[in-house]
Amino acid sequence: MTAPPNSLWAATAPPPPPTAPLQESLRTDVVVIGAGVTGLSTAIHLAERGIGCVVLEAEAAGFGGSGRNSGHIIPTLGAGDPDALVARLGAERGERMVAFLRDSADLVFELIRRYQIECEAVQNGWAMPAHRPSRLKDIERRYEEWTRRQARARLLDAAETEALLGTRTYHGALMLPSGGHVNPLALAHGLAHAAVGLGVRLYTGAPALSLDRGADGGWRVRTPSGEVIADKLVVATNAYTGALVPKLARSLVRIINYQVSTHPLPAGERESVLPSDVSSSDTRRDLRPFRKDRAGRLVTGATLALPIAMDRRIRPWIERRIGQVFPQISDRRLEYVWNGRIAMTPNRLPRVHEIGPGAITAIAYNGRGMAIGMAMGAALADWAAGTPADQLPLPKLEIEPLPLASALGRWAQVALLWYRRLDTRD
Repeated sequence: MTAPPNSLWAATAPPPPPTAPLQESLRTDVVVIGAGVTGLSTAIHLAERGIGCVVLEAEAAGFGGSGRNSGHIIPTLGAGDPDALVARLGAERGERMVAFLRDSADLVFELIRRYQIECEAVQNGWAMPAHRPSRLKDIERRYEEWTRRQARARLLDAAETEALLGTRTYHGALMLPSGGHVNPLALAHGLAHAAVGLGVRLYTGAPALSLDRGADGGWRVRTPSGEVIADKLVVATNAYTGALVPKLARSLVRIINYQVSTHPLPAGERESVLPSDVSSSDTRRDLRPFRKDRAGRLVTGATLALPIAMDRRIRPWIERRIGQVFPQISDRRLEYVWNGRIAMTPNRLPRVHEIGPGAITAIAYNGRGMAIGMAMGAALADWAAGTPADQLPLPKLEIEPLPLASALGRWAQVALLWYRRLDTRD
C-alpha cells in the first residue's frame, strides 16, 4: 500500500481497526468500493438496517480525501444557495436537496455521538465572514434564504464577528450553529471501527480491479486475490476514482488542495485566535478557511494557481495569509503540510450517477465532502433498501465525460488568478 501523507491528522488520529486484503470469494447484499466517509457511512447505515455489506478499499480507511481535508463540517455548498438550487432543479428536487444540506452537519455529529467516535469533534458552528463590506449583501441574502427554510442561523455585525473569530479583518458574518470541525482521519478510523463492530466486512489493500454484471443481475468485483459477488454496488471513491469506471473518472475536474497547520499556539495567542472554537471560511472565491485543533494549532488550507514547485511555494504563501488575518500570531511557521484531491464539476454541484442496473455513486462534493459525503451514506443505504435513485437528495444525472478532463484541473487552478482579482472588487 502507498504510505499515508505526513499530515497532522496521521500524527494524531487513533488507529483504524485491524484489517487485511481480501483473500477469498464472498457473497453479500451490497459491495461498497471506497472506505472514506461516504463508503463507511453507507456501510454503517446498511448494517443498521440488517443489510449485508462488504467494503473494499485500495489503501487504508480514510486514505483519500476523507482523511486529508481540513475537517470542516459545513452544512452548505460553496456554490448553490437555496433559491438558486430550487431555480435550477425545480421546486421538489431543489427543496429536497436544500433540506438535505441544512441537516447534513447534524447527521455527522449525531453519528459521532451514537458510536462515541474519538475525533476531536467540536460542534460550535461554522461562520462565513464577509471579507469586503459589499459581501454583506451576499450573507444577508443567504441568511434570509436559509432561515426561510427553518435553518438555525445568525447574522453577525462586525463587532460580533471580531469577538467570534478573533480578527478585525471581516465586516460581518453568517453563522450556522450546526457546523463545526473534526479530525477527519480520526473520524474515518472511528467509522471503520463502528462498521466492523456492526458486522461489516472491511478489506484494505484490496483495490477493485474489475466490475462485471452477471447473468443473475448481480455484480462481481475482483481484487488481486479475491472477489465479491453482490446484488448491488456502491462506488464511493470521489476524487480518487480511477480506471475502474473510466467514464466516471473523466467526468470530474480534480484539483490538488493543500492543508497546513501551525505549531501549537502559546496560551495567550490560542485564546485570542478563534476564541469560540468555530469553523470559518470566508466569502472569497479563493477561500481562506480557518479552525483550530485540540492542541491549539491553527489549521488552514489553500490551492496554488500555478502547479509549479507547489511543495516549496506553499509555506511562505500560507504564512503570509495567516499574518494578514491573525497578526497576533507571532510564530507562523508551519508544522505540517500535506495535500489531497478535490473532485469538482463545472457547475460546482454534487450529483448521483447510476453506473448500471443496481449500481450507483454519489460524487463531486466540490470541497464540502465531510458533511455531504457522510449524510449521503444514509441516502445510499435508502437506495439499497429500495428508494429510487431519482428520489435521493442529490440530483441524479447521466455521466457526462469532460473533454480533456485532466487538463481542466490545471486550468481550474490557473483560474484562481482571476478569482483573486474578483475577490478584490465589489
